[in-house]
Amino acid sequence: MRRTKEDAEKTRNAILLSAETLFFEKGVAHTSLEQIAKHASVTRGAIYWHFKDKSHLFHAMVSQVQLPPEQLVEQLNTRCPNAPLWALRDMCIEVITELGRDPQRKRIYTILIHQCEFTAEHREAQERYRTLVRQYVEAIQALFTSAAKELQPGVDPRMAATALYVLVAGLLNDRTNSPGLFDAETDTSELIDLLFRGLVRDWNRLKSQC
Repeated sequence: MRRTKEDAEKTRNAILLSAETLFFEKGVAHTSLEQIAKHASVTRGAIYWHFKDKSHLFHAMVSQVQLPPEQLVEQLNTRCPNAPLWALRDMCIEVITELGRDPQRKRIYTILIHQCEFTAEHREAQERYRTLVRQYVEAIQALFTSAAKELQPGVDPRMAATALYVLVAGLLNDRTNSPGLFDAETDTSELIDLLFRGLVRDWNRLKSQC
């Protein structure tokens, strides 16, 4: 029987869900395509029909919860064209707080942060991840550069982008590892604002422009 486009999409989604489940439980390096196929009740051939290899499958899974850098910038400019830095602030807060409201997002971020034991076999997946991080930082740097007149004297856009990435990455690490150093719902906005107030001249004024 000829497969329909809907059937193919269901198979692809089943593979992604099984990969997500097993990567979360066992780690990326300790999960094989054969195990994913068995969990999804499909053949390995079905996996290769949809995904080139495990690296490609891993990247597709992560892409379910991460915007490409180009879409990130587009969303920021759409949300608040008069004050994109404030839109960036809001988006950073959402990344942290939504983990408690979206179980799939939390699982995938947990895999990305804690369950990626990259080995030589998974070098392509590691490079994809590193490239994505670099592109995100570059996109945020470009945003800071375009708003350079808003920055505090002496603040370098590249360092500002790196500082923001490091802060968000640290908050995500804590949020997915559950040590309870901060309350995501009540503390995230204050933590993000502390950084932005050190980077931007008149931080409170930007809020009124959004």
